[in-house]
Amino acid sequence: MSDEATLDSTGTAVTRLRVTGMDCASCAAKVETAIRRLPGIEQVEVSVATETLTVRHAADAEARAITAAVRGLGYGVENPDAAPTYDATAPDAPWWRTRKAMLASACGASLALAYALGHAAPATERWAFLAAMSVGLVPIAGRALSAARHGTPFSMETLMTVAAIGATVIGATEEAATVVLLFLVGELLEGVAAGRARASIRALKELVPDTALLEAGGTTEQVNAALVQVGDIVLVRPGDRIPVDGTVVGGEGAVDEAPVTGESVPKRKVAGDAVFAGTLNGDGVLRIRVTAAARDNTIARVVRLVEEAQEAKAPTERLINRFSKIYTPAVVGMAAAVAVLPPLLLGASWDEWVYKGLAILLIGCPCALVISTPAAIAAALAAGARQGLLIKGGAVLERLSAVTTVAFDKTGTLTAGQPMVTDVLAYGRTERDVLSLAGALESGSSHPLARAILGKAAEVGAPIPPAAGAKALGGKGLEGTVGGLDLFLGAPREAARRGALTPDQEAKVAELTEEGKTVAALVVNGALAGLLAMRDEPRPDAKDGIDRLAAEGIGMVMLTGDNARTAQAVAATLGIGAWAELLPEDKQRAVLDLKALGRVVAKVGDGINDAPALAAADVGIAMGGGTDVALDTADAAILRGRVVDVSRMIELSRRTLANIRANIAIALGMKVVFLVTTIAGVTGLWPAILADTGATVLVTANALRLLRTRYRENGPAARSEARIAPAGPSRRP
Repeated sequence: MSDEATLDSTGTAVTRLRVTGMDCASCAAKVETAIRRLPGIEQVEVSVATETLTVRHAADAEARAITAAVRGLGYGVENPDAAPTYDATAPDAPWWRTRKAMLASACGASLALAYALGHAAPATERWAFLAAMSVGLVPIAGRALSAARHGTPFSMETLMTVAAIGATVIGATEEAATVVLLFLVGELLEGVAAGRARASIRALKELVPDTALLEAGGTTEQVNAALVQVGDIVLVRPGDRIPVDGTVVGGEGAVDEAPVTGESVPKRKVAGDAVFAGTLNGDGVLRIRVTAAARDNTIARVVRLVEEAQEAKAPTERLINRFSKIYTPAVVGMAAAVAVLPPLLLGASWDEWVYKGLAILLIGCPCALVISTPAAIAAALAAGARQGLLIKGGAVLERLSAVTTVAFDKTGTLTAGQPMVTDVLAYGRTERDVLSLAGALESGSSHPLARAILGKAAEVGAPIPPAAGAKALGGKGLEGTVGGLDLFLGAPREAARRGALTPDQEAKVAELTEEGKTVAALVVNGALAGLLAMRDEPRPDAKDGIDRLAAEGIGMVMLTGDNARTAQAVAATLGIGAWAELLPEDKQRAVLDLKALGRVVAKVGDGINDAPALAAADVGIAMGGGTDVALDTADAAILRGRVVDVSRMIELSRRTLANIRANIAIALGMKVVFLVTTIAGVTGLWPAILADTGATVLVTANALRLLRTRYRENGPAARSEARIAPAGPSRRP
């Protein structure tokens, strides 16, 4: 075990360890308390989800003491990973091979043997049960003493030890042994549940293959994927997972991006398209230029951010933790009062009331209550990540549930971010001919409008003939010759100047322009042959996403720097309000104005020119989270760039908050019921331990239901009255 610390950028010593055996927030709290008591400690971060302990301390502090303290609490300590935490690690051992499983099995076998001996030789019964209880209680008592020595006197192990010994003293030896077994089984189930939550993150890590086919000097060589550098070229065969983030430079094929974005339909990738590590290449050989090192690829960053998010405590979790610090000592005091006061003041039976006090002691364990929030949040964050919804922590998750207004960017958020041909009007020719001739002039151009025309031509199967003498006319358009025909493609005003437009045609151009569309006129031998209208259209799922939000009573508004005509046209299509011609600072002010009206605002944008507004909003959501800005600056990111995922993110948040409320009700409700029935003499030690372990298992199982979150594809009917946010400026003031 290495006990050496490293230095961070500030010169502070940092010791990082992998701690095994932690199953809940109580475990993390014990470790944190123990480490903070050591001299020279500055900061302690413990993550149950990733089994990591990060300690910042003075350079002269003993790193070896940190390891000793953790081991003293009964947890395993392993060498810190040579690679960052988001690299793949070996999977956990099967639950039946864990130390907790073996201890529970040994205790269970001893208890069964004690029952057999008790029936065969009744005189040995008490001693047989004492021996069976000792098998489980000795390790528990050892952990209790260690926890008390390191600053946690009211641990569950302490309560369990006191209750078991007390029960033995008053003659309830058989019951004490059974309670110890139930406690160990409860711990085992907690470990299984925690392992399932960790497995969801590990599954993401394991998506990225360990090796890559590196092209070098005209040959390919299989190398460790972690060694591939930015700028290298890797070859990915059909059926293989892509090992790197990069850009396609050769070949084409359908790529299944579901592991990263949650999108179920494979996307066709051609030269110039971005691809993500961990996605699955389908039917073609791809040559990919690497754009990010292994530790910075999309999967690695998503995993790292999910892990960090799971470590960030939600407001409810912080409140529960503060409450539990008061609650546990209070219950211990109540148990002592129940055990002592009735016999002293009322002359009641000592055995009866000590027994009841011991049962209350077991009921008082805060495990189920403490785990109620972090278990649900960890499951929700993992479920969201699998669906392409990246939420940075419990605090963000809670804020999302309270959102009342969503402010959308237009370009690249509500729309695809690139123009599409929406109308083709032909005069004396077919629409196919118009696209064919226009495409001939635009062939080879990378201009967005050219790509739109060529894309439409390909969609309808229009052939693209070669053009002779094609040239650009600055600010006017293009001209050239195709098959002996003199062509011009460009601004309608230039076509009108050439006398090619009739009054009716000019009126049609004005109508299309009023709809926020860019119009190109195709002139053949001096006469208008066609009009092509283009616009950055709403994403296919934008209307569905808007309807879902409206159905939840959430108001919406579009904040865009685009011109008012185009903004109003797109907004009218979707049925929301639009504030147009806004600079970045205007978008920020618009968000602040909405907040001043008492709205809880989520801002959805591309994470770059919307940065001020994203920061000003209650929740900033980046659309298309493959970019550095989207992953690193926003509160949340939608990796697959779908508007409908905004409503899904809010729905996940609300389901999580409902799950947390149910967990708290289960944890406290079971304790209250068993507290009353214990004092009334209806229930005893066995039900008391079930009130704790049973509640913990129920709470954990309820939280894990969030891992199975699935979303309906068709949203409910929208309530139109909630669709439009309070009126704002239609253009920049």
